[in-house]
Amino acid sequence: MFTGIIQRVEEGVFREGRLFFKRTWEVEVGESVAVNGVCLTVSGVSENEYWFDVGEETKRRTNLSVSRFYNLEKALTFGSSVSGHLVTGHVDGVVRFVGSERRGGSVFMFFSMPEERWAVVPRGSIALNGVSLTVVETSLDTFSVQVIPHTFHNTNLRFLIPGDPVNYEIDIIARYLKGVIESGKSERILREW
Repeated sequence: MFTGIIQRVEEGVFREGRLFFKRTWEVEVGESVAVNGVCLTVSGVSENEYWFDVGEETKRRTNLSVSRFYNLEKALTFGSSVSGHLVTGHVDGVVRFVGSERRGGSVFMFFSMPEERWAVVPRGSIALNGVSLTVVETSLDTFSVQVIPHTFHNTNLRFLIPGDPVNYEIDIIARYLKGVIESGKSERILREW
């Protein structure tokens, strides 16, 4: 589990199914790290770099093979503070960055609506490239988030240009609530039948 509070932004290189980073951070083989919100396991560490193996399904469903700068967060440990919201690292897919506008000191960023539109609601949580954010507004095709200056300057969101793919993970509580509601409906239908 993760919190969506990014600890580092690093430049990475995707090559032959692996994602490589310069060794500027202490990690160990087998350690879980959220990379642009995707829970990956450190596969190897050398004197100069560390890397993650990226499976074909993960490559297909995420932006890991096309990004240049990556948000990194180490996994929660028991007793850790949860400053953002609970993020599993099981990315749902990719949305597209549409654009942004400055309002006051914040940046409002707009993204294409994911297929799980039922989970994207004003004041609800969403993780974008692993960043814990709150949905501000929704429309038929887009949703927006407000990004405070600290988050904007300390994540890879500042590098986005319109059309860029962005990993998203819907709120885990919304996912479970939907499952409970759908389960209840199916049980009621079976009882009535």
